[in-house]
Amino acid sequence: MTGLKIVATGACAPSKVVTNDDLAKIVETSDEWISQRTGMKERHFVAEDENHTMLAECAAKQAIERANIDKSQIGAVIVCTVSGDYFSPSCACLIQGRLGLSNDIIAFDLSAGCSGFVFGLDTIRAIMMAKNIKYGLVVGAEVLSKKMDMTDRGTCVLFGDGAAAAVVSLSDSSYTSVIGVDGDEEMINIKSPNGFIHMDGQGTYKFAVATVPKVIEQVVRDAGLTYDEIDHYVLHQANLRIIESIAKKVKQPMGKFVVNIDKYGNTSAASVGLALNEAINDGRIKAGEKLLLCAFGAGRTWGAVVIEM
Repeated sequence: MTGLKIVATGACAPSKVVTNDDLAKIVETSDEWISQRTGMKERHFVAEDENHTMLAECAAKQAIERANIDKSQIGAVIVCTVSGDYFSPSCACLIQGRLGLSNDIIAFDLSAGCSGFVFGLDTIRAIMMAKNIKYGLVVGAEVLSKKMDMTDRGTCVLFGDGAAAAVVSLSDSSYTSVIGVDGDEEMINIKSPNGFIHMDGQGTYKFAVATVPKVIEQVVRDAGLTYDEIDHYVLHQANLRIIESIAKKVKQPMGKFVVNIDKYGNTSAASVGLALNEAINDGRIKAGEKLLLCAFGAGRTWGAVVIEM
């Protein structure tokens, strides 16, 4: 079995909702300015009694419950993040302990910026194949509100907090991936564990609209499919204009693209998982359909997978 099946998903967002109007009280901006340039209307920030590990645990627990599996059969946990509560230990190790998973398990955090969830799926598939693991757990979780300079309107209006998880298993279904990196520290970075997000917004936009269509083209071609045969495109929720530009380049209707950036903003490694979970929950994504997940992020990373539900 060389494919990968998404058995179930889960998600968790902090209780505090921050609107564009809320941010306009803190920094020189407006709802109109943010909405027109990004498509964002609101995002979630952790409250004082919430943290990164709590969000990751909540999303993972929900995914496991929905999967209706014996959790002792989970043999690998990957948490994709750049904003864990601790530099060490990893969030994945904390998840293992909090959820009472087997201690005969592989657990680690993966840092690939906003590409994290896609990198996580590809990585856990390889581990599961090598170790003959029945179920794996991939979590994308970020608390970026603690990584932002709230006086910098170029970043503080863009990012939000949240977590999403997927229980996966190996399957006979088709699976194709394209993963890449063009190492760069200037486009997006957090220079220290206590540092703030720095982003070249224009550079990021140009990178995304130039790179993502090529990655999508390659993964669809490698999968032996056409764009029309992909039922749903689940892209990183960085900017609505980026998604619209990509839809235009691949000549696919926006109705095939899952969009929830208006409710969550950019949640980095949690972004693809949050969009995927929402579309499964509301019935847009159904069993047997072909999905294309794609993301790009810090370090000039990119990744795409074609996977069947």
